[in-house]
Order: sequence, then structure tokens, then C-alpha cells
Amino acid sequence: MSLDVLTINFNDKKAGEYFHQSLKRSGFAIIENHPIPYKLIDNVYDEWKAFFDNSLKNNYLYDKIKQDGYFPFLTENAKGSNSKDLKEFYHLFSWGRLPELISPSTLELFHELTEMATELLNWIQIFAPNHVKNSFNEPLKEMIADSQSNLLRIIHYPPIKDVKDSNSIRAAAHEDINLLTMLVAGTQPGLQVLDLNQEWHDVSCDPSTIIVNSGDMLKMASEGYYPSTTHRVINPQKTDNRSRYSMPLFLHPRDDIQLNNKYTAGSYLKKRLEEIGLIN
Repeated sequence: MSLDVLTINFNDKKAGEYFHQSLKRSGFAIIENHPIPYKLIDNVYDEWKAFFDNSLKNNYLYDKIKQDGYFPFLTENAKGSNSKDLKEFYHLFSWGRLPELISPSTLELFHELTEMATELLNWIQIFAPNHVKNSFNEPLKEMIADSQSNLLRIIHYPPIKDVKDSNSIRAAAHEDINLLTMLVAGTQPGLQVLDLNQEWHDVSCDPSTIIVNSGDMLKMASEGYYPSTTHRVINPQKTDNRSRYSMPLFLHPRDDIQLNNKYTAGSYLKKRLEEIGLIN
């Protein structure tokens, strides 16, 4: 097995060092004993389950320019794939529309995840080798400060019914666009990560953990030192065919941040959104 994802106690004195090691080796890490209350996560999940079950969700159809709002089933495809993912989701930005059915608890979770991510980015800044730090346009935690592109995506994968495209799965193999992803553990299994030998591995969905992974933007900003690892969400077994929910927070640098000689964060985000079918 060529996948070395560490489970890290957030309060361990060596947590930052272990986190850096796990991210460098696999692009992923699992954080336990983190500061975000489980009750808050549970309450937010319950509210969004009710939202996706309500036809009023269609009153919040996404804005193709701003990218906030409700994205119906079969809207998105992975980069390079012609098959649509079997999911519906909602994009919430700090400045975006919060549905009337949803309490401020979601914004509280958004804030808590951002605060935790800021600490994790600081760990990377401390433990990254000097040549990697020197490649950053500015300290990582400062890149996301006041970013208008930080995004909480609430995802519902419905039970699998009659699917016209036999190649469609809940989330086809992809790499994340952003700097760092904070993934509140999904309510059901299904997340898999691809190792260096092109073998897939299941990732824990323990509700007490936060899964963290690096994205394309961190890979570019670090000149390839931190990988952007391919992952997917597979379809459930017929014997356990029920809804799955997950909530990733995508941390993005401000649009003006220079990632490398070719892209700013804003220009790269636009390119990738076009590739996955969310903008024309």
C-alpha cells in the first residue's frame, strides 16, 4: 500500500509535524479530538437534510456568475469526464444566500472550520522546508484571510435509482481545486483515495473526525511539494442504498494571489469551474 494517511490528535504536541508529514506523503490527513462541537455538526446536517427534501430548494437555484445557491441533481461533472455526478449540492459563501429553512448554525460551522483551517495552514507554514516557504506568495493563512471565495459545499447524494449513464457515480475521480479542504465526515461510507500504485483505499467516515486534504492551489503554490491527491465517492451497495451527505469547506486564496508564473487563484478557479461544467 502506497497511501500513508495519518490520524492525528489535534491536541498532540507534535500534531503540526504529523500533519505536515501526512499531507506531504498522501495529500490527506484525518484529525481527531478537534475543537468543533459534534452537536453543531449534527444539527447542521439535520437542517440540510430537511432542505434537500423540500421543493423550496428550487427557489435558490445557483447564480452562474456568483456560483452561490442550489445546484440540482446532475449539474456537475469531474474534470475530463462526460458523465454527470450523482449528487445535488448547495454553495454557501460568507456573503451568499442562506435559505430561510437554515438557521445561523451553518454560518457558525463555516466560521469554526475556517478557524481550524487557519491553524492547519499555520502548521504547514511552520514545518514546510525553507525552499517551499520561499515559493509562497505570502504566508498561507494570510492567503485565505478575507477571501470571498472560501466555500462551504453541502452535498446530498440521493439513493441510486434508474441511472441512464452507467459510468456515473456519486463523485467521479477528481482533485480539489483549492488550497485546503476541510471535510466534515460523510454520513455514510463511500470516500476513496487513489494511491501511487493506482489502487483505491476507503477513507474513514467516523463522525468525530475532520478529513483534510490539499488541493491543486497548494500543489502549485508549493511547486509540487504537497500533492493534490485524486479521490472519489463510489456508489453504495444495493443492500445499503440510502442517502449520503457530506460538507466540505474549500479554502481559497484571495483571487489576486499569485500561485505560480501562470495562474492567480482567481484565473485558475475560473479555468477549473469551466472544466467541471459549472460556468460556460
